Amino acid sequence: CHRTEQLLFQQALKVYGPHMHTPFKTSNKAPEQKNKNNKTGFPKGRFVLPKAIEEIQKLLGGHSMEREFLIENLHIIQDRHNQLPASLLAALAQKMSLSQAEVYEVASFYHHFKVIKEEGQPLPKLTVRICDGIACEMSGATNLFRELSKQENTNFNVVHAPCVGACNSAPVAVVGQRQIPLSNAKKVKRAITMGEITPVMPTYENLNTYRSLGGYEKLIECKANLLSRKHVLDQLEKSGLRGMGGAGFPVFRKWKFLEGKTKPRAIVVNADEGEPGTFKDRLCFGSSPHKVLEGMLIAAWAVEAEDAYIYLRDEYPEVR
Repeated sequence: CHRTEQLLFQQALKVYGPHMHTPFKTSNKAPEQKNKNNKTGFPKGRFVLPKAIEEIQKLLGGHSMEREFLIENLHIIQDRHNQLPASLLAALAQKMSLSQAEVYEVASFYHHFKVIKEEGQPLPKLTVRICDGIACEMSGATNLFRELSKQENTNFNVVHAPCVGACNSAPVAVVGQRQIPLSNAKKVKRAITMGEITPVMPTYENLNTYRSLGGYEKLIECKANLLSRKHVLDQLEKSGLRGMGGAGFPVFRKWKFLEGKTKPRAIVVNADEGEPGTFKDRLCFGSSPHKVLEGMLIAAWAVEAEDAYIYLRDEYPEVR
């Protein structure tokens, strides 16, 4: 089942999971109300409501309060409330031993988070995002946005969104977290009416299938020192594989630059499309995630990295 696959996915990541960060400590006490001259000596911020603390505890009781899990915790709150109320941000800051300013800065930085500064501020129950990437623009996204904007009401609002990595299905609208390929107003309204707002899970190569085809055997050989780091670099050089950062720099040279350099080291898998009209990263994670994982773990082994991170776009909830 999908849940089992998620656990296996997480177990594979634990080989090089993040463990270096510690929370930034601040006072757990709610800030006092300042006087006119702000001479209380306590930090500025909202008073933390007991009911907000209870809500955070209910939502995040089993989740980590370490600093590096701030964005993940914000996602959980947003998924539950379709917004980030200021009262819950203040409570989250207290539970995570972070300043309210730091939590607010992170929450307000990402356009997919909807920060509500005042309680009771009206907000539609649903957001419809119209992709304005070049492929969608060329396929009629502007007209779709205009047509839906005329019909938006208290149940949903319509906003522009950067490329959602589905250029093969343009124009694309995203209702909640459900991508509507080859969108038109009729399809979008049907999805809203039917409550089709959750992502469609991709059909991907599971762990058993991947292992039956020889998956993870190279990683096992590397970890058992049956293959050398030099051998891996030599194979990379022969393959002619180049980086996708723009300059097309050979990958093996990037890795060799680390020889003799200081440690600890970390690698990042950048699952964010970089060129207009591309959706390769989404396709890789949605079809063969274990191939990506094995490549990541071999790379971490080859350059002696202690940590590995996957930078995954919020626009790809189905592979999150």
